[in-house]
Amino acid sequence: MQILASPHAGAILANYLVVAGGGSGGRGGGGAGGGAGGLRSTVTNTGGGGSLESPLLLTAGVAYTVTVGAGGAAQTISGPGYSGSNSVFSTITATGGGFGGNGASETTNGGNGGSGGGSGGAGGVGGTGTANQGYAGGVGAASSGAGGGGAGQIGANSPGNSGTGNGGNGVQVAITGSSVYYGGGGAGTGGTGGLGGGGSINTPPTPGGSGTANTGGGGAAWNGEGDSGAGGSGVVIINAGIAAASTTGSPSVSGTIYTFTGSGTITF
Repeated sequence: MQILASPHAGAILANYLVVAGGGSGGRGGGGAGGGAGGLRSTVTNTGGGGSLESPLLLTAGVAYTVTVGAGGAAQTISGPGYSGSNSVFSTITATGGGFGGNGASETTNGGNGGSGGGSGGAGGVGGTGTANQGYAGGVGAASSGAGGGGAGQIGANSPGNSGTGNGGNGVQVAITGSSVYYGGGGAGTGGTGGLGGGGSINTPPTPGGSGTANTGGGGAAWNGEGDSGAGGSGVVIINAGIAAASTTGSPSVSGTIYTFTGSGTITF
């Protein structure tokens, strides 16, 4: 990763990864997987097939806000899931993932978000993703819910009762030095989560798996009596090539890399 020289005295160019919280899966009646949180980055292509973004120009001595979005809560009754919350670094906002629908009398359409939630087994439409952040959710059919969209791939449609609604894969990012998948879509009925924190295999009697914390993964659906999978929380990672003067929120620090798993501020 190249750290570019600042064009202005007293200014800093910061590389970043900003991932929002993922949506949770639907519960009951052909539930669908939740969509992953939106992904924005300067070190790899952004979610939804977008190009990498330009480093953010910061001013020395200014405290910049960092907000880490929570994942959507697990659904405990029959119905659609819940959308994830936005993550923010200064002027950069990643949109929370959309909820997964269900196939009963409640909402079957997937929720719109950073990546869209899948639609439930009654059909409907998958939620849309946000441009340059994530992909749409898939479409369910015949009591089988679709997969939630991922940052790197659309959620899979469900072909029917015996079909599997797999979540869309996330995007690999190596801003910390290790290549990690972020933003995987949640599993629909009978499916598996996408690479990058999507919900686990949804096979009775195991309830839908939650998205992995701090990857922005969508939660898996649940077609039985257990709760659906919650969305994974987001993350904000910043590398300006220099040490910060101060931080709040207790980010982990490795050299000049600051990883926020909770909200805070950073000042250079």
